[in-house]
Amino acid sequence: MTDATVSQAEAEAAVRTLLRWAGDDPDREGLLETPARVARSYRELFAGYEGDPRAYLEKTFEEVGGYDELVVLKDIRFVSFCEHHMLPVVGRAHVGYLPTDRVVGISKLARVVHGFARRLQIQEKMTSEIATAIHEVLRPQGVGVVVEAEHSCMTLRGVNTAGASLSTSCLMGVIRDDPRTREEFLRLVRG
Repeated sequence: MTDATVSQAEAEAAVRTLLRWAGDDPDREGLLETPARVARSYRELFAGYEGDPRAYLEKTFEEVGGYDELVVLKDIRFVSFCEHHMLPVVGRAHVGYLPTDRVVGISKLARVVHGFARRLQIQEKMTSEIATAIHEVLRPQGVGVVVEAEHSCMTLRGVNTAGASLSTSCLMGVIRDDPRTREEFLRLVRG
């Protein structure tokens, strides 16, 4: 849900201001089109505000042939942006659920991850939002989400700790409460 009161021209003017603030000349040849490019790229990078990621989960399949085990989609690559510094957060999400009586197309799980990632975020909140959406819409017996990411706000500046990665998890239902199901989920994610 982008703010319609901010025009493309205003966004480009803000980028020009930042270029001047950084010490460069936004009117030099190499930067002439940069404000428009940055505004367009931000529109794409923050597309998560333009819809509700939960909507991807609404189409389900009840014809599952008796399948009643964990469904786990691993290594969903994503790019998000730290809400404190507006720098990239690049990582992988692992999403699983134990269906009750229906499943969702696996691409929809990746779309949910991307829908929440394409916003200004903190990783802990994003992890919880993904799990909560799956839990509330699909109503499975349990949900597990593990997110591992490198935060540019920490690796490129500040403490400059290249290679450091943050891991977060949100487990719900039987994936949290049943030790065997929890261990199976975590084993599948690690393996």
